This record gives sequence, structure tokens and C-alpha cells, in this order.
Amino acid sequence: MSYAYPKPITVPAKGEHSATFIMLHGLGDTGNGWSDVAQQLALPHVKCVFPTAPTRPISINMGMSMPGWYDIRSLDKLDGSDEDAEGVRESVRYVEGLVQAEVDAGVPSDRVVVGGFSQGGAVALMMLRSGTKLGGVAALSTYLMLRDEALASDANAATRVFMAHGDSDQVVAFPFGDGSRKKLQEAGLDVDWKVYPGMPHSACMEELQHLKEFLLSVVPAK
Repeated sequence: MSYAYPKPITVPAKGEHSATFIMLHGLGDTGNGWSDVAQQLALPHVKCVFPTAPTRPISINMGMSMPGWYDIRSLDKLDGSDEDAEGVRESVRYVEGLVQAEVDAGVPSDRVVVGGFSQGGAVALMMLRSGTKLGGVAALSTYLMLRDEALASDANAATRVFMAHGDSDQVVAFPFGDGSRKKLQEAGLDVDWKVYPGMPHSACMEELQHLKEFLLSVVPAK
């Protein structure tokens, strides 16, 4: 089934636009829920794009519909054993279209960073498999999907990854995030891994500061 994706929220660069950050929200949220991050990052050369996932039935929500990048059947099986492969691939194609729109507007793909929180972070990690070279991938409080496939394309084998997780996450259990990090590193990917003691399934100011530092390192101002 094909779903409709609402128009993303876009926060233009306040200075000369030379890079773009696409941030994908978690299950049940919208792009608006993360749009304040643009102001917190305060990077004048970076345009921020906050897409909203289509509304779809979610199994762990008793089949009720909510914004979601793909279906989730169990929070206890985030290790690749029960995944909505079709749904996540559809969302990856959508995000690839957002990246291409930036390229068409004059931003090189290696100046585009794709990030995400929770379910959105899982889609962001899937973008390492894209044939389009990215500037970086940021994955917050999330996990790796379809892990029996090649985890990165030739184009993104050297693309840097920022991963962050709270060790008190009650939704995406910490071992899923840590195990995903290890899997990526074993595949040769450059992963900057941050752990926040006591943080639940959320974000914190220290994490956003680390995210800002990562963005500056992979898409510095020109």
C-alpha cells in the first residue's frame, strides 16, 4: 500500500545556505515535534527539513493509525526478527526524494545529513545503503533494521555516523541501540557513539550539543 506523505516543515538557513539537515521524527510524532531543534542547533549555513510520516495502522497500537515510517509489531523484537521491510523501504525512497530535491536546488548530496529519532533514526540508518553519497547520518535512540543486508553502499562506506542513546530507555531498550552500534562498527563504519546516563526514550540538551558538533564536523560552514 502506498501512503501520502504530508509536506515537510522547512526552516531556511539564516545565512548562506550550504548544507541541509533532514530530521525524521519518531512513531506517533510529526515534523513539528522536532522543528524547534533548528533554533537549538543555531547553524546559520544549514537548512533544516522536518518531514512528517504518513498515517498508517500500527500493530503495537492495536492496529490504530498514527504517523509512522513503517509498522512496528513488537518492541521486544527490534533485532531483525519481525520487521516491516516493505514499509521501511517505502520511507527510504521518500527520504531519498527529499535528498534529491536538495541536490536539484544546488546543495551537493555530500552536504546533506539525514538524522532521525527512534523509528525515524532506523530510517536514517537505512540511508547508509543509498547509492547517493551523504554528508553524514545521525541516529538517536534507535536501532538497525534489515541487518542481514549490506549495511552501507559503496557510496556511503566512509560516511560518518552519529549514534546516541540513553541507558535508561524504556522504549528502545539500550542493548538494541548498543548492539546496532557494534554491528555497524564491525562492518567498518565510522560511528561516533554517545551514551547518556539516566536518559529515557527522549533527547537532552547535551545530546543536541553533540549533534551540533557532529554536523559542524561533517558539513562545516564554507
